[in-house]
Amino acid sequence: MHYRRLGRTGLEVSEVGYGAWGIGKDAWLGAEDNESLRALNGAIDLGLNFIDTALSYGEGHSERLVGQVVREWDETVYVATKIPPKNRIWPAPSGLHPDEVFPKEYVRECTETSLRNLGLEAIDVQQFHVWSDEWVGQGDWLEAAEGLKSEGKIRFFGVSINDHQPANAVRLIETGVVDTVQVIYNVFDQAPEDELFGRCQAGGIAVIARVPYDEGSLTGTLTRDSRWPDGDFRNTYFGPENLPETVTRVEALRAALPAGMTLPELALRFVLHHPAVSVAIPGMRSLAHVRANLAVGDAPPLPADLLRELRGHRWDRTPAAWSG
Repeated sequence: MHYRRLGRTGLEVSEVGYGAWGIGKDAWLGAEDNESLRALNGAIDLGLNFIDTALSYGEGHSERLVGQVVREWDETVYVATKIPPKNRIWPAPSGLHPDEVFPKEYVRECTETSLRNLGLEAIDVQQFHVWSDEWVGQGDWLEAAEGLKSEGKIRFFGVSINDHQPANAVRLIETGVVDTVQVIYNVFDQAPEDELFGRCQAGGIAVIARVPYDEGSLTGTLTRDSRWPDGDFRNTYFGPENLPETVTRVEALRAALPAGMTLPELALRFVLHHPAVSVAIPGMRSLAHVRANLAVGDAPPLPADLLRELRGHRWDRTPAAWSG
């Protein structure tokens, strides 16, 4: 396992972390707790030391599983979680005042709930689950975050940027009040390289790269007929507005695969190639997923000529109902 510095926090984290949305058992259906626990334990055993969860994942179910596992290990495992918007709207729409979304007492209340779910004395990285740069300089959310830091209930603070809006945190980064930003970054979603990554590197802000497999399309397992059980998030994300073009683009990407390399390996190694990325957090609901993803973390950087070819597969998408 290779490790990278989590920006100015100084924490040394495994470059492949654990995305724990899928084990919440609400939006991604089919997870079984026993297998989720095996996967979490197996990941830590193989050197992973960064887990990203959220209070909204199964209304705390993911946090409780993560806490159960982390408390059993003597090794240091860093836990990041997220506060859901009070209005429960993902992504954050424009025109709202931050006190409607992250008022001070709500931020504190959610943090206390997450601490109880996790069974930990402190959260290593507390994040807002949505963000709008309109909120810079408004509301009392920053007072809440700084107060939780001073009390030792959170160590560092960051935000998860709205889907397909990587520039919607540039103003926030320039204020220097956040330690981390979480953003979608993958072979298709390359826009964070335009503005966000450079600003983060200049300010020592850690980048947590989410959705490295584009919610599963870059594993190469989708077809134009793919369907999931009722209530599964993927039925919306890969609905008729997105699935056909996604499959077409994945088929085109296969032509860039070097001999002996799988599509998931290519996808994850692309995310890890960028020096601004501190950690990538693929979802892992089974021990098989863990072993495959952590093996990729041991691979060398992608060749420069292959990276140049992958630039041609950039897909700039605008936020839509299916993508939120």
